[in-house]
Formats: sequence, structure tokens, C-alpha cells
Amino acid sequence: MATILVTGGTGTLGRLVTERLRADGHEMRVLSRSSRPYAVDLRTGGPGLDTALTGVETVVHCASNPRGGDERAADHLIAAARRADVGHLLYISIVGVDEVPYGYYRSKLAVERRIEESGLGWTVLRTTQFHDLVASALRALTRSPVVPLPAGVPDQPIEVAEVADRLAGLAAGPPAGRVPDMGGPQVRSFESLARAYLRATGRRRALVPVPLFGSTYRAFRAGAHLTPPEQAVGKGTFEDYLARRAGRRE
Repeated sequence: MATILVTGGTGTLGRLVTERLRADGHEMRVLSRSSRPYAVDLRTGGPGLDTALTGVETVVHCASNPRGGDERAADHLIAAARRADVGHLLYISIVGVDEVPYGYYRSKLAVERRIEESGLGWTVLRTTQFHDLVASALRALTRSPVVPLPAGVPDQPIEVAEVADRLAGLAAGPPAGRVPDMGGPQVRSFESLARAYLRATGRRRALVPVPLFGSTYRAFRAGAHLTPPEQAVGKGTFEDYLARRAGRRE
């Protein structure tokens, strides 16, 4: 079995990927800013990164920060992976990064291009947003009795565990380049997702669709972040996720 390193291996996705690959018999290394013995901040790099990659055959790059630094982190990771002769670099990205002019999406696209041009064997998987992210956004929005929602914006959330399964399968195989995108099972209005969240949490709020402006809003409203129907391969719905989360709290 291979020695595989997962960056961001303590995060929502990385933790599940690590668990699946370890269960399959792979030797796993988890790299994050606080996970010893491979505690490394990819944004600054350093000798600890070379140590973490020594003897590694595959890297699953899950580490990401919407506040910035992803491109610098990718530069450090790619350089160290070359030095370590890593055979396969697998990156998780987002559907629509090449069409939605949002800063974080542009950064993810820039990382994709760095990986493609790295000279390493590579795989890139793009997915739609995770249920967890949608729920976090709605939790913040519904603190107020009046909830503003972006008017006319659809979404297609996917279960993070399903993405972890796909990543683990790709990590165990050879480099595959850009693989088919992976989307959740339903394209939903953001308002319908908010209503599902309110029902699940027993809250009553006034939902107010708010028209926004700019190229990013137009791209989201046009569905540039959604997959075509044949790539809507996820099974778990947002309601399934909410019911499971409620069960964990009981």
C-alpha cells in the first residue's frame, strides 16, 4: 500500500479522506498547522515540509483558506513535492472556479493551473459546495429575525462524506488529470434551503430575497457553479444532512 499525505487532514474533508485511506491499509500522514509530527504552515513552508513529504507517493491537497494564501501554499507544496519525487498530487477544487469571478474562486483556479503546470502527475476534482458550508452560512444569517437572501441564486450542495469517498478512490489510483465534476443530487433555490434549515432547527424567520449587483452575482444567478445533470451524482440531500445532524445532538 502507498504512503499518502493529506494536507488539511484535520479539516472537515481531510479528516474523512484520511480515515477512508487508512481503513484501506495505506500509511497515512496528516499535515496541518497543528497536527504533529507534521505541523507545517504551507503558507510559509520550511524544512518540516520536506520531512513530511519524504517517502510519500501521493499527496491529497485539501488545505485551503478563503481568507487568502492558497497560491503561496501551493507553490511551497509543489516545490517540496518535486524535491521528494512525489508521483501524484490530487487537488480538491470547486465547480465554477473558471466562470465565477469571485476572489476565492480565482485563487482556487490559480492553484489548479499551478498543479497542471507543475510537472508532477496530477488529478483535479471539482465539486459543488458541501452541506456543512450551506448550513454554516444559514446559521449566521438566521440569527436575525429578518433573513436577507441573494435573490434568484440556486445551489447544489453535496454530502462531504461522498466527496471523501471519491477522493480516496482517486488517491489510490494513478494520476487522472481533470476528472468529471461532482455535484449534489438537487439544484435548489437558496430560499428553499433556508426554509429546510428553519424547519430542522425549529425557528421562524422572515426570508427576504435581495437582488444584488455585479459580475459575481450574475454568474451565481446563472448557475455557473452548478454541474450538468449527468454530473449530479451525489445521493444525500440537504434534508438528509440536517436530520443526521439533529440526531447527533440528541
